[in-house]
Amino acid sequence: MKIVLKQLGRYRKEAWLCIGLTAMEVLMEILMPFVTAIIIDRGLDAANLPVVYRYGAIMVGMAILSLIFGTLAGKFAAGASAGFAANLRESIYANIQRFSFSNIDKFSVPGLVTRMTTDITNVQNAFMMIIRIAVRSPLMLVFSYAMCLIISPRMSLMFLIAVVFLVAVLGSIMAVTLKIFNQVFHKYDDLNASVQENISGIRVVKAFVREDYETEKFSKASAMLRKMFVKAEGLLAFNNPAMMVSVYFCILCASWLGAQFIVAGDMSTGELTSLFSYIMSLLMGLMMLSMVVVMISMFMASIRRISQVLTEEPDITSPKEPVTEVADGSIDFDQVSFSYKKGSGKNSLSDIDLHIKSGETIGVIGGTGCGKSSLVNLICRLYDATEGSVKVGGVDVRRYDTEVLRNQVSVVLQKNTLFSGTILENLRWGNPEASLEDCIRACKAACADEFIDRLPEGYDTRIERGGANVSGGQKQRLCIARALLKSPKILILDDSTSAVDTATDAKIQKAFASQIPGTTKIIIAQRISSVEHADRILVLENGRINGFDTHEKLLETNAIYRDIYESQVKGGGDFDQSA
Repeated sequence: MKIVLKQLGRYRKEAWLCIGLTAMEVLMEILMPFVTAIIIDRGLDAANLPVVYRYGAIMVGMAILSLIFGTLAGKFAAGASAGFAANLRESIYANIQRFSFSNIDKFSVPGLVTRMTTDITNVQNAFMMIIRIAVRSPLMLVFSYAMCLIISPRMSLMFLIAVVFLVAVLGSIMAVTLKIFNQVFHKYDDLNASVQENISGIRVVKAFVREDYETEKFSKASAMLRKMFVKAEGLLAFNNPAMMVSVYFCILCASWLGAQFIVAGDMSTGELTSLFSYIMSLLMGLMMLSMVVVMISMFMASIRRISQVLTEEPDITSPKEPVTEVADGSIDFDQVSFSYKKGSGKNSLSDIDLHIKSGETIGVIGGTGCGKSSLVNLICRLYDATEGSVKVGGVDVRRYDTEVLRNQVSVVLQKNTLFSGTILENLRWGNPEASLEDCIRACKAACADEFIDRLPEGYDTRIERGGANVSGGQKQRLCIARALLKSPKILILDDSTSAVDTATDAKIQKAFASQIPGTTKIIIAQRISSVEHADRILVLENGRINGFDTHEKLLETNAIYRDIYESQVKGGGDFDQSA
């Protein structure tokens, strides 16, 4: 709670103003029955009209002030809660930007989305209610009970019994529903994951006619969520019966005892009238408190989930005195092992001892799941090695400033991503200061200019979200051009030419050799034709090095490489190569 409330920031003043104005509003409302008693006892019973007029005017003034205080309190509550929610979103988003891949894996993308949407909305609504109703309700309880004590200390005991009973019931309900709401938000994550997976893969769903299956899967997740909400709301429904028991108990006791006190002369008619008003104020305060219980139950569950993201420390950070310059593109793996789940005993990479000279072109080939992507992720420090060390330019990657390292190690990932905006805006992700000529040069090297020049708006053509309006091969070439604009010392292509034909692939490789000869190039591919002209080729099998040599020597000495070569080339070549 303390961590999350720190995000109020500059809206703290509005929150305190709301609380103060709410207190003044309650004070005006509490004093009105007291003035009413004076009007009855000193004015109406004594037939003294000047007293009625004088105190009547005071009541009108108090009502106007109460209205003004209430309106201003509502305005400040809305401003504080909306600002609080905005600050929370910005803080969570900023912290997520610092996360390493392992941090994101821990929460999952749908889980983070739920926290930034559903959870923050719950907190915003609850906070607005808390700084108004949750302040107003206790104040009404305290002030009303104080006035009851002033009027009749003996009758005030029965109110205390009702309050204790109701607090006990509400506390019990809240304790149980809090656990249920914690489970509900985990189910929200599952529901969001199902929606995200379905929408992102909608083409595959339709191609395999799996709409009914996906609908049924979503319905099951939605039904489970409904079931848990019904359970929680069913428990919260006990608020009203408990509330009505307290209300009727107080009214009956006040009527019975009040009548006796008036007959005995211990209480006036005006005092009993004002006492009934205070009873209703007191019970209304309790009723509002019972409404707040629902919001607080959800609020606490959401607060816990939000604080988990805010307090999560990135697994990968820059050291206190980082190295701020990468000397060259040499890469050294010294007995490196890596596991995505530390302590699981399942390594994605084991005993990798690998040394690459600056400026070399290295091909990486192997079966699915052999650790190719895991290997290159360690170079730019998207993950840290579990054992051993990875060095770039002769320095352990853990000693570099992460931004400096990643600016010099340009990666075109297996899953290419383009963002909403023009082609030029997407290219400038690689270098915000790049001129149009620089972008054209990079696109020529990546063979992207071939299709860009055919577009009506050229480099100003708008890319839809996720690159939905370009083909897979076009997307890959744009991503390669974007990476080249960084002018990196190391360029990693993680199966980034799989969607282009071999002729275009060959042109890209040739452009690399002529335009960035001093850059170390690591090319992960499934096709032999993409790596056979590399200086050396790394063959991986089950997370271990099976071979590391030139194309010719691997054909002679490495059975795995030879099998791949023969199946691809002697078996008829790639789809666009003649046999």
